[in-house]
Order: sequence, then structure tokens, then C-alpha cells
Amino acid sequence: MTSVSTPSRVVPLKRPFTFRRWFGRTGWRHLVGLVMVVFSAFPLLYVLSASLNPRGTLTGSNALFSQVGFESYARILSTPETPFAQWFGNTILIAGTTSILTVFLGALAAYSFSRMRFTGRRAGLLTLVLVQMFPQLLAVVAIFLVMSTIGDLFPAIGLNTQIGLIMVYLGGALGVNTYLMYGFFNTIPASIDEAAKIDGASHARIFFTIILRLVAPILAVVGLLSFIATTNDFVVASVLLIDPEKQTLAVGLYKLVSNPNYADWSAFSAGAVLAALPVMALFLYLQKYIVGGLTAGSDK
Repeated sequence: MTSVSTPSRVVPLKRPFTFRRWFGRTGWRHLVGLVMVVFSAFPLLYVLSASLNPRGTLTGSNALFSQVGFESYARILSTPETPFAQWFGNTILIAGTTSILTVFLGALAAYSFSRMRFTGRRAGLLTLVLVQMFPQLLAVVAIFLVMSTIGDLFPAIGLNTQIGLIMVYLGGALGVNTYLMYGFFNTIPASIDEAAKIDGASHARIFFTIILRLVAPILAVVGLLSFIATTNDFVVASVLLIDPEKQTLAVGLYKLVSNPNYADWSAFSAGAVLAALPVMALFLYLQKYIVGGLTAGSDK
């Protein structure tokens, strides 16, 4: 009987660390990330520095945080000519209502296109996408004339009303949002609907009790994008809202820098910083839904 000798395991020698090898593998990624962070953070730091500059000019803010004071915040919150608190409340009301209704209408349309088969389904999807290729800015004149005519018949939803502005925003609620939701709805297994139908559930019950919970990530994304777009809109809001007490932040803050003789850029920057707070809060709240994939493992 012969014995077979097994070769000993050869442990590879660890190569010495060199900066060139590290930079070629992962170091360049850190450098690119650092450049992108600086590129993204500099405008934010500049606006924050301008809001803390008591002089009220942008030329004095070239040196970041050379002067720090909260006079601009106090001025924009206490001046009667700039009802910032009312503008802020109007923006939250209009943007919040628009985003909620946009998500609801888009989800209804996406569920119909994803789960039902009807004549004109494909043409309807293509139409929704093609219509969104033309920005709402092109229809500002037509929107003004339509809302002015509606105001003569129904003053509560016509020109210079917040409800009318919300209705105009909802007119563009479908389109890309519906197409995004449609793609996400298609990832939900159809076997879930079939199992619910066997138990006697209707389309409405399946939609409200099952599907909406599974598609929470895309609902959060669409809601956040709609809230940001409505908050930042200036053109449509400036055309439809005339009274200062009904205007939004985007329209109201523009008055601070529209005077050619004196533009209070410091107060404008302070208002911009305060206006960004609800968007940041909403993003942080919805982050868990955006990151999480709630449909994983749903098909048993």
C-alpha cells in the first residue's frame, strides 16, 4: 500500500501597498466623488452665506461667511410688505394638495393600463407620453384665457384662486408620472390579483388594499417630484395668482429682487433657505419608501 503525499497549500504573498495601485483600483472613485460633492455643495453654501450677509447684496457674499447675521431672516419674517408666512402656507397647501391628488390620479390610471385590457390602451399610453413633450409653459396664454372665462361663470375656481391653480396643475398630473407608475405596476405579479379575485375581491378592493401598499416606493417618488415641481413653479403661478396674499413663495420672493434700484438678495436667499426646508423634510420622511423595495417576496 503506497501513501500519496498531498502537496502543501501555497499561501500567496501579500503585495505591498502602493499609492499608484490603490489609486488605479479605488482611489480615482474617491476623487470623482469628492469633486462632485464640492460641485454640488458650493451653490448651497453660497446661498446660505448670502442669507447670513446683513448687507443684502451678492457682491459682499463672494467671501463665504465673511459676515454672519440673522437680520435677513428677521426682515423677511417681520416686514408687512412681504407676508412670507402666508406665502409659505399657500405653497404648502397648494403643493401638498397637488402632489396627493397627482399620486392618486396617476395610480388609478397606471392600474387601469397595467391590469385591464381595452380598446385604445396602447394609443392612450403613447398619447400621455407625447403630450408631456410640450411643456406647460407653451400653454400659459391659453390657460389664462380659459381660467378667465371659467372665472366669469364660476368665480371660486377661476382666475386668482388657489383652487383654480391646483386644477391647472392636476391637468398635467397624468403623462410621465402615469408611465412611470405603469412600469412599476407591471412588476407586481398578476398572481396576486388572481388570488384576490378568487376570494371575491373587486378591482377597487385589490387596488386600495393590496396594490397601493406594494407600489409605495413609486408613489413616494412621484409625490416627491410633484411637490418639488409645484413648489418651484413660477410662470403659471405668477399668471394665475394676482393678489399678494394668495401667491406662492416662488412668486412672492421674486418681488424682493424685481426692483432694479434695490434688490434685497440677502432676504431672497433667506427665503430660499426657508423654502427648502419642507422639501428636505419630505425627502427624509419618504426616503425609507424610496430606498425599500416592498415588492420583494410578495409572490408566494
